[in-house]
Amino acid sequence: MELGKLDRSVYLASYFNDELLRRRVNTQLNRQEARHTLARKIFHGQKGELRQKYKEGQEDQLGALGLMTNVCILWNTVYTARALEQIRAEGKKIATADIARLPPLGFEWLNFLGRYDFSLPETVREGNFRPLRIPGQH
Repeated sequence: MELGKLDRSVYLASYFNDELLRRRVNTQLNRQEARHTLARKIFHGQKGELRQKYKEGQEDQLGALGLMTNVCILWNTVYTARALEQIRAEGKKIATADIARLPPLGFEWLNFLGRYDFSLPETVREGNFRPLRIPGQH
């Protein structure tokens, strides 16, 4: 137990001395909080509370939440990559540092409420992506 305290003390000393380490830890904490924010947005029903009485039911709910969170992240990643490809195809330069700051955890453009239509459009059924939206066009 004392050895664990020593390890923690060494880590804290290096944390306070190393600005780069503090920035990396803060970046990771921000990413983790952004993922939790997305999960809370997805899990809006029942006020975000697990309502299953049994551990297996709770695990099912959490598994479904994890799956849907990952689906949103994948959707954002795929369509962000497509948008970047289109910008490059137009001959515009994109800084690598700017791309690194693009978060896959955004959700402002995702519809969490309402009715869902799970029928696939013909374009998607053929294995293609849906077209990208052009800003300013509806």
